[in-house]
Amino acid sequence: MFDADKWQEIFETISKNKLRTFLTGFSVFWGIFMLIILLGSGNGLRNGFESEFEEDAINSIWVYQGRTTIPFKGMKPGRNIRFTDEDHEAIDNGNVKGLENIASRIWVQDKNMVYGDKKGTFGVIATEVGQFYAENATMVTGRFLNETDVSERRKVIVLGLPVQEELFPNGDHLGKELNVGGISFKVIGTFKDGGGARDNRRGYIPLTVGQMVFDRGRNVHAISSTIGDATPEESLLIEQDIRDRLAALHQFSPEDKRAVWINNTTDQFMQILNVLNAISLFVWIIGIGTIIAGIVGIGNIMMIVVKERTREIGIRKALGATPFSVVSLIIMEAIFITSIAGYMGLVAGVFTLEAVSGMIEDPGIFQNPEVDLYTASIATLVLIVSGTLAGLIPAIKAASISPIEALRDE
Repeated sequence: MFDADKWQEIFETISKNKLRTFLTGFSVFWGIFMLIILLGSGNGLRNGFESEFEEDAINSIWVYQGRTTIPFKGMKPGRNIRFTDEDHEAIDNGNVKGLENIASRIWVQDKNMVYGDKKGTFGVIATEVGQFYAENATMVTGRFLNETDVSERRKVIVLGLPVQEELFPNGDHLGKELNVGGISFKVIGTFKDGGGARDNRRGYIPLTVGQMVFDRGRNVHAISSTIGDATPEESLLIEQDIRDRLAALHQFSPEDKRAVWINNTTDQFMQILNVLNAISLFVWIIGIGTIIAGIVGIGNIMMIVVKERTREIGIRKALGATPFSVVSLIIMEAIFITSIAGYMGLVAGVFTLEAVSGMIEDPGIFQNPEVDLYTASIATLVLIVSGTLAGLIPAIKAASISPIEALRDE
């Protein structure tokens, strides 16, 4: 129930001690402001890292060629490991449990693409169906490569969206014959990849076609796959199984991490998430520690207020004021100062994050620093609890004052 007399007393007390109230409230303002800034920055880092992982599926494993660094069975280190179709077969067909959408690929390098009077130089990758899932791409028009394209060596191509827009500005591209490095390919679709310009300014052709028309024999440059819902621990077992099988095929030590490079995005993603979660916990600890310092400051001020008003409180109790009315008066004042200062800190923090976000031209690994509604709700709850705690002890002390002792107070 609203008590106008209590609020009048609170405002009179504050107006008599403006500087003291301002300095005390500023400590709470600064604590909430820094908490919002730190949490927003942590979210900015999280958004940036998650954006980096949008380039490829977060449940993918990529295997690349390397060079041996450990002597093995009489062979010296320094041997180049080169993949062929045999490497694909060694880990496909259920040989490595948990692998899905296995696809070999070769980089055909940049090729001139010409359609009518439109032309440009773009990347070309020869690959298989599973590549689509490991790249975490989405189709914009038409379709991706299928098994028939690969097995029948169809000369078809799937273009990145920027390539399609440059060569076919009118959008009439499906079924058209595109000259790629002097060879005609039928355009069957357009894709979009979250990996940025490099991954979008390219075209995909069937692996078998790339090996045949660009004279790559049975060579492949890398092998990609997805691993379903495998946990990070299971992904490490899958990674080791792949390494063991390729080590047996090429005769290098399974302990030689540089003979083949394996990029396990599941394990990397979880490691980064763990680091980000640790940073978030650290930020909360620092922020709450700063707020506690502000609470202590307000508590001290309220103790001084109680001391200054001891005689007044004694008279109130002599006239019949209940302990509850005394306690509520002190706590209301503490909550009021804490809430106003804290809310201003929260708003200032949110506006600062918005301003910083608008000034970032190249976000990189720091994107959209912001706090969500849940975080703002938690901060608000912290404010209310802080205000209550700041006024609780002084309020209990005020309620325990004896009217006789209070009247003797000078």
